[in-house]
Amino acid sequence: MWLCLKRDLAVLMPTPVCFIENALDGSLRVNRAALDILASHHEPVVVVSIVGLYRTGKSYLMNWLAGKTQGFPLGSTVQSHTKGIWMWCLPHPLKTNHSLVLLDTEGLGDVSKGDQKNDCWIFALAVLLSSTLVYNSMGTIDQYALEKLYFVTELTELIKVKASDDFHEDDEIEYLKIFPTFVWCIRDFSLELKIEGKVVNQDDYLEHALLLKKGNSKRVMEYNLPRQCIRNFFPKRKCFVFVRPVARDLHTVEHIPEQKLDQSFVQECQRFCKYIHETSQVKCLKGGHVITGRMLGILASSYVSAIASGAVPCLDDAVTSMARIENAAAVRQASDYYRQQMEQLVKMPTETKELSDIHGKCEKEALEVFMQRSFKDQHQEYQQQVVCDLAHQYLDICQKNQQLSVEKCQGLLQSFSVEMDQKLQEGIYTRPGGYQLYIEDRNLMVSKYHSAPGKGIKAEVILADFLKRKQMEAHAILQAEKKLSEAEKLLASEMEKATLMEQVNKAREEELFGLKQLREDERRTNEENLRQMRMKIVEEREEMLKEQEQALESLMAEQKAVLEKGFHEKAELIEEQIQQLKGQEQQTWAGGFLGIIDFIGILRSIFNAARALATSFIGEVEE
Repeated sequence: MWLCLKRDLAVLMPTPVCFIENALDGSLRVNRAALDILASHHEPVVVVSIVGLYRTGKSYLMNWLAGKTQGFPLGSTVQSHTKGIWMWCLPHPLKTNHSLVLLDTEGLGDVSKGDQKNDCWIFALAVLLSSTLVYNSMGTIDQYALEKLYFVTELTELIKVKASDDFHEDDEIEYLKIFPTFVWCIRDFSLELKIEGKVVNQDDYLEHALLLKKGNSKRVMEYNLPRQCIRNFFPKRKCFVFVRPVARDLHTVEHIPEQKLDQSFVQECQRFCKYIHETSQVKCLKGGHVITGRMLGILASSYVSAIASGAVPCLDDAVTSMARIENAAAVRQASDYYRQQMEQLVKMPTETKELSDIHGKCEKEALEVFMQRSFKDQHQEYQQQVVCDLAHQYLDICQKNQQLSVEKCQGLLQSFSVEMDQKLQEGIYTRPGGYQLYIEDRNLMVSKYHSAPGKGIKAEVILADFLKRKQMEAHAILQAEKKLSEAEKLLASEMEKATLMEQVNKAREEELFGLKQLREDERRTNEENLRQMRMKIVEEREEMLKEQEQALESLMAEQKAVLEKGFHEKAELIEEQIQQLKGQEQQTWAGGFLGIIDFIGILRSIFNAARALATSFIGEVEE
């Protein structure tokens, strides 16, 4: 329900906008307008980016993914038309309440730009931000095409896993977990898909092109480097080959009706779109946390800021920064939700049990709101903030409810005693038989008071205080009563004291019930926080295990492939990575609940103030 409402607020994009601007001096910056658009998208995003040499038809292919004939601008000259990274946010065609974010990148290798480092950063950002990376090239997959993909050989220099400067062997495993699916699109393909005379499919063609050569010579190592990097960083690979869409006038292809395009090209485009729409996964952070449009904007800003400062984008830093922003926002969101719900549901003054039940319901739901958005809450720092904030809000409401109850009860007693006050002024109660009349009128007033609804939590305490203040008045009327003997007056006086003591006891029971309910609230809050925290830990642990399982499957598939080709040394290195990853799985299982804390100490210090306030009224009455 909440997600559907958020979807209605998302900014619709009829055309793409520039996401990351590439300035003339080669610096990168995130476009504020694009961030504002992403900030309105609170649903998970599937991010598909395309990279490749300039003037190879990347934008045209992205328009196909968008289901539009026009959108991303197509150039008709030898110059690169797209500058920086352009973005198009669209409702996902298959996944309800998901957005499809298409990123069209500036063509790599533009001679007019002459800045190889800038190309490297564009490529690195596309890898970091996407869940599916499409590499677009022309002709065939040969050594020349792979050499043009030299960016992939520099990824470990462009992207860090941990904040430390040193590269660790286990970092390769982390890349496996978070790097996108790799899709190679070959344009204007005119060869037969045959290997050694045998017909193969597109994927077989790609895998054949990525086969390694045996040997340790410099030439062999240079040949293997880009292939090995693709195999290491992108275990999930797919290939599509496209014939030329039209025989000529390619520069106006976006204006040519689909029925006039080469039908083989159209069919491959449809197959490509079907694959991307059906298999591209939601973008996730390291650790498996789902990214929304808003978070994608924060992530891009974090990476671009790192590049602008001369640093290298770091996955751990990005997760830490994102967690800090999202968890703080989750605290505010939970707090706002609780306040709004309590304002809507609580009609003050109300009874202790009713207020407690409403609080319990709203607190549970507010915690769920927090848990849904928060992640990587180390040592439950932000959950503790939620606990404290909701407890303080609840106690403020209790105090307000108490005060309103006091005012309501005092008002009722004042209203019901007007007639008695008038009789007292007229001297009616000082006449013979006046004391009996006074007692009858007072009992009637108390009966009316008890029958009045909506008195709240201080009904008995305020009545006890009222009767105590009237004690001298009743005593004076009793002493003036001429119909009663001294013995009868003494008995009546004792009955007055008993009546007052009975009411004081009721007031004490009322206060004790309130204190008992506060203890119950404290216990329930602690248990609910522990319950939801355990569920969150299990959820995050399962996401980490899922991420590790996928990486393990990829490593085992790669190990099998290299063994089949006789690369035993490479297979042994992969085996070491497999064992290392299995060790991580065992640590994840073992360390599931080590971070659980008990909130009872935090709650007790907060609720003690409420207990002191709750007992102040009865203390005054008993005095």
